[in-house]
Amino acid sequence: MPHLLSLIREDVATVLEHDPAAKSRAEIYLCYSGLHAVWFYRMNHWLWNHNCFLLARWLSQVARWLTGIEIHPGAQIGRRLFIDHGVGVVIGETAVVGDDVTLYQGVTLGGTGKERGKRHPTLLDNVVVGGGAKILGNITVGRNCRIGAGSVVLRDVPDDSTVVGVPGHIVLRDGKRVVITDPKDIRDPLSDVIIKLATEVHELRERFQQHTHELLGAEPDLTMDEEPSTPNISPQDLFQDDYQI
Repeated sequence: MPHLLSLIREDVATVLEHDPAAKSRAEIYLCYSGLHAVWFYRMNHWLWNHNCFLLARWLSQVARWLTGIEIHPGAQIGRRLFIDHGVGVVIGETAVVGDDVTLYQGVTLGGTGKERGKRHPTLLDNVVVGGGAKILGNITVGRNCRIGAGSVVLRDVPDDSTVVGVPGHIVLRDGKRVVITDPKDIRDPLSDVIIKLATEVHELRERFQQHTHELLGAEPDLTMDEEPSTPNISPQDLFQDDYQI
C-alpha cells in the first residue's frame, strides 16, 4: 500500500509537470480519466499476476466503461505514464510501455493478426505518441522517440527518432533531417507506381529533347527508325534530381 500511494503521488506530479491545463491536485484526482485508467490498471495487473484472470479482465472492462480507455491487465507499464485526453486509447495484452511515456487520445498499441506470443509493441522510455497513432505488431520504439498524430507504425524505430505518415517513416533522427531519396524507403504500396511514373517522365523528356534538336536542324542522336533506349538509371538518381521527396 505505501508503494501504491507513492506511485499515485508520482502520477499526479507528472500531470502537473506536463499539462499546463492542470490547475490543482484536486482537479487532477477528480477529472483526469487517463490517471484513473492507469490506477485501475495497476490494481488489475496485480490481480492478473496472481492468476485472477477473469476478475482482472472484468475490472478492466469496468475501467473501460468509466474512462473510455482500455488497458489489458496483462500489459507491462512502467512509471509515470501520462495519458492525455485519453478516450479511445487501447493497450494490448503483451504491450510493454517504459517510463515517462505520453499517449494522446485514440492511440492503439495493438497486434496485426491472430499471431500468438509477443504480438504487441514495446515502447521504451520517454516516448511521445500523438493522437490517433497506431503502433502495431511486435516492434520496438526506441527511447526519446516521437510518433506523429495519425501515423501507422509497422516496423522498429531507433532511438531519438521522429516518425510520421502512413505507413510511418522516419523524418528526424538525432535531431537531423532524414531526406528520403528512394520512395521504397517509405514502404508504401504506391512506391513502385511512383518509380514507374518518374522513369516514364524521364524517357519523355529525352524524346522531347531529341525531337526539338531535329526541328532546329541539329544532328539527331537517333534515326527515326530506331526506338529510344530505356535509360539505365536507378530510382535513387531520379529522386536526387527533380523528384526529391
